Amino acid sequence: MILRELLPDAGTVVDLDAPDASEQLAALYAPPRSDWLRLNLVTSVGGSAVGADSTSESLTNPVDRAILRTIRSIADVVLVGAASVRAEGYFVPRTSALAIVTTSGNLGDQRITVTGKRGALLVLCPASATDAVLASTADLPVEIVVVRDHDGILSPADIVAALHAREFASIACEGGPRLAAQLLAAGLVDEVCLSTSPQLGGPVVPLFGTGESEPQRLELRQLLTDGESGLYARWALAAGSATQ
Repeated sequence: MILRELLPDAGTVVDLDAPDASEQLAALYAPPRSDWLRLNLVTSVGGSAVGADSTSESLTNPVDRAILRTIRSIADVVLVGAASVRAEGYFVPRTSALAIVTTSGNLGDQRITVTGKRGALLVLCPASATDAVLASTADLPVEIVVVRDHDGILSPADIVAALHAREFASIACEGGPRLAAQLLAAGLVDEVCLSTSPQLGGPVVPLFGTGESEPQRLELRQLLTDGESGLYARWALAAGSATQ
């Protein structure tokens, strides 16, 4: 598997089968500072967060998964909404913590996999949801983190503050659309890492949900491509500058 850099250094090639591929990817995706919040998402060309099977699994590929592993390895914690866990299941990363956000405490049949040595598993929820979390994660080594709520709703700022309080400075959020949109609207996102699968058609789940939001200007800092027309971009944005 070969990745070619189009921006900023056209011509740079990364062989993902090479012994030093992990180090090369880590250098390409290294954040500029320790307290960094990035969205790491995959989309179709049509802007859908799911593919033919109504999950992101049919959008991803080996290159995207290699980048996913790299971004996870760099982050202190992977942040994800409970709806994504219910829809797709989740593996707890090997070297970073997994933090699941839920307002109801309902993780469904959860399908959270913990195999071998893994990072910590946290569930962020309002106090009213702790019993539901315990009921649905009884067989898992979960730390429940109570986050103050506003009529049952958790604010993005309080979610991030709760992670920072546990010394998770570098955060990689993997969605879903609602959580990603909330973090963006709150001006908390430093970067969007977006993998674009060369697909059109099929089910449509908008990448950032269906609600309206303030426009935000982005700057393309890096663009990679593979041999199958997949694109892998790093878009930077100024936190808190929703209308710049």
